[in-house]
Amino acid sequence: MRTFLLAAAMLLPTLALAADLRTGADAYGDWRTDAPGVARRILPADLPPPFATNNAARTSVIVARPAGVLPKAPPGFAVTLFASGLNEPRALRTAPDGAVFLAESGSGRVLRFTPDGKRTMFADGLSQPYGIAFWPPDKPRYVYVGQSGSVVRFPMTPGHATADGPAETIVPDLPTGGHWTRDLAVAPDGSFLLVAVGSSGNIADLRDQPPGGTAAWEAAHGLGAAWGVERGRAAVLRFDPAGGAPKPYVQGIRNCAGLGLQPATGAFWCATNERDGMGDDLPPDYATRLTPGAFYGWPWFYIGAHPDPRLGGARADLAGRITVPDVLFQPHSAPLGIAFYTGTLFPAAYRGDAFVTMHGSWNRASRTGYKVVRIKLAKGAPDGSYEDFLTGFVLGDDAVWGRPVGVAMAADGALLVSEDAAGTIWRVAPTP
Repeated sequence: MRTFLLAAAMLLPTLALAADLRTGADAYGDWRTDAPGVARRILPADLPPPFATNNAARTSVIVARPAGVLPKAPPGFAVTLFASGLNEPRALRTAPDGAVFLAESGSGRVLRFTPDGKRTMFADGLSQPYGIAFWPPDKPRYVYVGQSGSVVRFPMTPGHATADGPAETIVPDLPTGGHWTRDLAVAPDGSFLLVAVGSSGNIADLRDQPPGGTAAWEAAHGLGAAWGVERGRAAVLRFDPAGGAPKPYVQGIRNCAGLGLQPATGAFWCATNERDGMGDDLPPDYATRLTPGAFYGWPWFYIGAHPDPRLGGARADLAGRITVPDVLFQPHSAPLGIAFYTGTLFPAAYRGDAFVTMHGSWNRASRTGYKVVRIKLAKGAPDGSYEDFLTGFVLGDDAVWGRPVGVAMAADGALLVSEDAAGTIWRVAPTP
């Protein structure tokens, strides 16, 4: 078995040319067409009709990483192991003092790493910790942690290996069940934070009326806000650093699994998992800038004014009021983390660009995702394309050894990527 897997890994695509941009139908591929430098641009006009293909279920088989197999980066970059032996490592964040914080969701802990990889347990006793934010952002006194049902914070002193005290609940009673990741982001001036709350399910049948009628409901909860079991979900919420009831920031994002702040513009971004059940190539997952008060479609529409046919034309009044996402990814790629490059270690062309981790498909006939991609940003704006940056986690049609989740820039400008199949963190930097 090990010989087969190693042979399969050696058959992975060789490094592609940076100019390899695939558009239209050619942008839809699978792991066999992935390689550093391969770029794709999917536009709303490129989407196939609903149910053009059958709905597939193809869960990956997690295997041990074969000896000598490493993630594949573009020419001129080296990939080395930063940490291993982790229990479901998820979101990564780098503190202003250079320490790297990791949400170890499987153990209910937040770990702290020094730049050379020495680890300590910063805090434990959490329920599926995920999002991490430092407040105030320039000279933090607290580490905020998003867990499945709440947001808590721990007092901290920069340079200290562990929290200075117990958790304090800041946002209680977030919806639980369904999508459990609760990522966080903090405004540049520290005046507020955001927490992302994914939907309860895949598609909500909300053809009835919300309590009090649509107008009253949206006045209180935001444009396109869902109700019933989806109340307060498929949304990004804004809350005060000191606590209190969160308020709607954007609505209709099925599962914003990754929140990030673009330093050059001050814009918040979401890396988003869209719905399933409409075919192998529909609808695209995406990354997008967030416009306060915007509605992104779920559950009634996807990628603009494309109605979900399973809801029978409900909420047709929203068709002209939907914000179209910025960058569309291959469907079912499962983007989870997003970070922006502000360092000087990488070549200058990378400055300001975004990196997005893709956890990988389980419900597509041909496997996609399982990689880290780069979104090039010209003067802070995307052109809709994205480019493979780190691949090589897939060994064959079924076998994979890694599933990327978290991404962060280390203090020295290297890129750190967590993956929760082998339980590792990888460091990517230019070859010395």
